[in-house]
Amino acid sequence: MAEQTIHAANTRPASVIEVRGLDNRFGSHVVHKNLDLDLVKGEILGVVGGSGTGKSVLLRSIVGLLKPSAGRIRVFGKDLDELSAAERSQTEQRFGVLFQRGALFTSLNLLQNISLPLIEHCDLSRPDAEELAHMKLALTGLPADSALKYPSELSGGMVKRAALARALAMDPEVLFLDEPTAGLDPIGAAAFDKLIVTLRDALGLTVFLVTHDLDTLYTTCDRVAVLSQKKVLVADSIENVAATDDAWIQNYFQGPRGRAASYAFRAQDTRRLPE
Repeated sequence: MAEQTIHAANTRPASVIEVRGLDNRFGSHVVHKNLDLDLVKGEILGVVGGSGTGKSVLLRSIVGLLKPSAGRIRVFGKDLDELSAAERSQTEQRFGVLFQRGALFTSLNLLQNISLPLIEHCDLSRPDAEELAHMKLALTGLPADSALKYPSELSGGMVKRAALARALAMDPEVLFLDEPTAGLDPIGAAAFDKLIVTLRDALGLTVFLVTHDLDTLYTTCDRVAVLSQKKVLVADSIENVAATDDAWIQNYFQGPRGRAASYAFRAQDTRRLPE
């Protein structure tokens, strides 16, 4: 029995991100208090919560865009606060981030948007960077002729895919997605959900996904973390989370939309889990 326990501990996927005792305050307003969370290698973790629970604030804290008021964030086994500026920059380059509204440079076409980080951070020539940019656009399902288009010329779904291509530009190990299907029609959202799972499986990504979309949670996520009461109230499989005795969770998962998403998922059962 002891040997089996040791073996199980050794084969458990490693946590690529560990958040411990995180506090985030803005003046007298406390967003997070003593928040703990782990992101396990190879999983898609969905992060949900009511308005004002700090889902995007948590994401920005982890990727280094916001310094927490207190607490510790370990990434790839290293404490972010203990890294030098150069080490921190190298670590953060292992992240890819898709922001809520895409955050593409409106004055640059898609080819320029995606090749820019490759030129700045990887010291690639423009022709080499643009060749890789074409590959990233193709990887996200965008047609070849979209490369020379500007963000204003794209549909909402194409903007999301272009922003995803830029997030993948430097071959990240961890992908952060902030409301990736917000504003998309149901068909476009479903296609984007499928794309995320396909890319996770094909590229071995670990995904931190902030969303309010119940269909996305059911079809893509291996675990769901619920932010409530300034902390992570529960982080578990969606089935266990949906059964948690909490008023907000019950309203969210057991309301009409939650029941519809659960029924559709059970009917199709198309989710693919990492090996």
